[in-house]
Amino acid sequence: MADTVAVILAAGRGTRMHSGLAKALHELGGVSMVEHVVRAVRAAGLGKPRVVIGHQADRVEEELEGQAEFVRQSEMHGTGDAVAQALAAMDSDVKDVVVLVADCPLIPPALIEEVLHIHHGSQAAATIVSMIVSNPAGYGRIVRGEDDGVSGIVEEKDATHDPSLYQINEVNTGLGVWSVDGLAKLLDALPWHQEERYLTDAVSRLIASGKRVEAYVAPDPARVMGINTRRDLAQAEAYLRELTLNRLFDQGVTIVDPSSTYVDVDVEVAQDTVIYPMTFLRGKTRIGRECHVGPMTSIVSSRLGDGVKVDRSVVEQSSLASHSSVGPFSHLRPGTSLDHNVKIGNFVELKNTRVGTGSKAGHHSYLGDATIGGGVNIGAGTVIVNFDGQAKHPAFIGDGAFIGCNTNLVSPVEVGPNAYVAAGSTITQNVPPDALAIARSRQENKPDWVRQRRKS
Repeated sequence: MADTVAVILAAGRGTRMHSGLAKALHELGGVSMVEHVVRAVRAAGLGKPRVVIGHQADRVEEELEGQAEFVRQSEMHGTGDAVAQALAAMDSDVKDVVVLVADCPLIPPALIEEVLHIHHGSQAAATIVSMIVSNPAGYGRIVRGEDDGVSGIVEEKDATHDPSLYQINEVNTGLGVWSVDGLAKLLDALPWHQEERYLTDAVSRLIASGKRVEAYVAPDPARVMGINTRRDLAQAEAYLRELTLNRLFDQGVTIVDPSSTYVDVDVEVAQDTVIYPMTFLRGKTRIGRECHVGPMTSIVSSRLGDGVKVDRSVVEQSSLASHSSVGPFSHLRPGTSLDHNVKIGNFVELKNTRVGTGSKAGHHSYLGDATIGGGVNIGAGTVIVNFDGQAKHPAFIGDGAFIGCNTNLVSPVEVGPNAYVAAGSTITQNVPPDALAIARSRQENKPDWVRQRRKS
């Protein structure tokens, strides 16, 4: 809709969050609040929105790079001023402006589409979004006239002249559609409230001038609730998590205990995978079919193929091919890649390492900055010594190699295909293919040493 533009108000500091981070940048389900709103706008077919930014403007621009156009509100003088500045940056052929706020991140695209439909059908000057709440304290009340149209919005502090206004439980959300014709002049004439101009004041001005204002009641108040405090943020997170888990249920995923399972909105899980309790799936994680993930597992922005098992472990920015297994109590750090049928057992840490098909590291090992071939056995207690205090160095282990227990591989070093490294060795030189490397002190037994020591 080239004649309809969405404006997202994201300039505020959010003082009630008690945070050094701009309110718009706080996350829900792994995505910033403002990006949630941008996604809803684009899913509703409105293209790139105009985002009004002020506090921490550079950080908001970086967060939304390529997804939006920006209008800077250099001095934050309220919502009326923010919309006025956005209008000044628009093309002259824009007819309607959809006004949204960054701290209302759960708004569904279908609601935006419905409000636009109602706005165009009623030919109203403005169509605002309201909601019915059991406790309207702190909200502006929607006052309706005899024709059910909006006759005004009364802020709670201004309702003292008529106690019946306190009984109204239909309240303003701050969202809505505004016809551009004459809106700029109307905004310029809004009254000042302690150096701020409020968009809500434009409603009474429109009504006073004989224009019609409609209010669309959002069917689910939780989707249009504003987030102003950490408590609000936690409530919205719980609601969004429920929506996400329901999506996975409907896609054939088993979640053993939804109350202890945490899944970000961008996570994708294929059919017949089982997620066990106390599992966290974060970022842009992709999980294949028939996997078993958890319990007590964290997967962050990683890709798991079909039939993968991860038990009580942490996997970060890594790739696990089909039928590989990890854990319990292992840690795959960024840059790790497991080929098919790899087994990583308990208490193993990998970083920036590729492990070939069918290789095994059963327990108690550190494998960093390494390329490990297929069919390799990594014995317990193996450490790749990749850091010399100044720089990281690579290690290469060829196909079919056998690394004995308690081995140190001091990088840079290469173990050739089918080579053996004896247990307890510290390897500082390359090992040729098919060779046996032994690098340890010769054992010496001294008979009766203990008895003689006791006598002395």
